[in-house]
Amino acid sequence: MGYAAPIGSVLITKDYVVPAWVGFDIGCGLIAIKIKGKNILEKVKNNSEKIYSKVKRKIPMGLGEINKEKNITKKTKEEFQKLLKEFQKKEHDKSIFQYLKSTAIRHLGTLGGGNHFIELGEYKKELWLIIHSGSRGIGYRVAKKYMIRASKSEIDYEKTFPLKTNSELGKEYLNILNFGLKYALLNRLEMSYRVIEVLEEVLGEKIKTELWINKNHNHAIYERGKYIHRKGATPAKKGERGIIPGNMRDGCFLVEGLGNSKFLNSSSHGAGRILSRKQAKEQITMEEFKKSMKGIRGTISQKTLDEAPAAYKDINKIMNAQEKSVKIIKYIKPFINWKG
Repeated sequence: MGYAAPIGSVLITKDYVVPAWVGFDIGCGLIAIKIKGKNILEKVKNNSEKIYSKVKRKIPMGLGEINKEKNITKKTKEEFQKLLKEFQKKEHDKSIFQYLKSTAIRHLGTLGGGNHFIELGEYKKELWLIIHSGSRGIGYRVAKKYMIRASKSEIDYEKTFPLKTNSELGKEYLNILNFGLKYALLNRLEMSYRVIEVLEEVLGEKIKTELWINKNHNHAIYERGKYIHRKGATPAKKGERGIIPGNMRDGCFLVEGLGNSKFLNSSSHGAGRILSRKQAKEQITMEEFKKSMKGIRGTISQKTLDEAPAAYKDINKIMNAQEKSVKIIKYIKPFINWKG
């Protein structure tokens, strides 16, 4: 159910923004990249075990995991510095700026835990890389700070407390929100570079890629004089690309928006859970989990039991329920799945 706004909400305001409606993981979303090369799908499948192990070592995964600055690519470091400069020019809290300057770089290129994942999958003879992650500990920390400031409480802050967008606090939040959204896009890109590096190492060849989409589904964005808050909902304006994942067995749908105003130009950001994390760990056995993941090299352990396919709703039913909001372009079936 979530708190304040439930997961999957789309809420539109004028002159106000609500930090709790965006949530803690500012900029959480997905990236889809088509990987090109002669017989690339076959080659990657034949080396799946080696690729799984190398990516696991190369990308920090799990709650609280951070990166070493020396491991981050030069282009990501440069983009990060641009984001910092842009942030500094607008209204901001000096202590938050110092925190970002000293700490944020080390969270780039990290996956996190929970429902975040990296996946290599196939569509016909095509190879696809899909990554689900957000702004990591950075987004969480600043989101919490502004929820507390909006609510004027350190205890009861996870509720609907609006900020007037022309107030000092409102301007500060919009600035940090904008930073977090761009930071999350950058985080997913940095992880994609790592996966491609591993593929090139293992296969011994240069690989070409095509970015299909990199999109946030936790945000508040300004359009036509209004703020559209989405808390786990994929934007779906007419012709707009998006990604809707099911679970670690059933993969992802690449979609295109139909621009349906009844859906507030939005779609779901996934299948949604049928069991809470606690229920999943109590009701699903490791044997069932392993059996359901047959044919997929994945992070199948007691730690990820709450992410077992049986914990989620049937993604096909979810897609049918929103056929007036999005049309399916491609269905990517995974054969390697990483989780923190």
